[in-house]
Amino acid sequence: MSLRRTLLVRKGASIAEDACVGEAVFIGRLSRLKIGSSSFIGKAEMMLHGQVAIGSCVCINDGVVILTASHDLRDPEWKQWVKPVTIEDYAWIATGATILPGVRIGRGAVVGASAVVSKDVPAFGLAVGNPAVVREDRRVHEFSYSPVRFLAFQEAWLGGTGGDRT
Repeated sequence: MSLRRTLLVRKGASIAEDACVGEAVFIGRLSRLKIGSSSFIGKAEMMLHGQVAIGSCVCINDGVVILTASHDLRDPEWKQWVKPVTIEDYAWIATGATILPGVRIGRGAVVGASAVVSKDVPAFGLAVGNPAVVREDRRVHEFSYSPVRFLAFQEAWLGGTGGDRT
């Protein structure tokens, strides 16, 4: 994963040295991507038409899609519009979630599996469903974990960053 990080940085991304980037797919300019310290990105897909800012100690699981652009349905020319996505420290984006353009995921917030998020999620909130419904202040407010630290245990136990347990 550190080799992948190095290659992405060489192509313009800003990624903290201790962040782990798995088999994520990035479409657009890598210079629009910023990933903070001790964050983990799995097999996610990010459309970098606009900025994507990911804080520290963020966990983005496999199957997550982050979009930063769409089209204006009221425009006869169907013009594209762009809005940034921000994911603050200690947020967790669970498997298969979709984050739409212009969304801010607050500090310590959780986006549930397969949720489709079109509006901001406040700090410590929980967003679930399609469309996502936000339940505020559902999480502890003090954190002492690092998603990256869990990778060493997984690699030792499973022999890699995922895969078959048999």
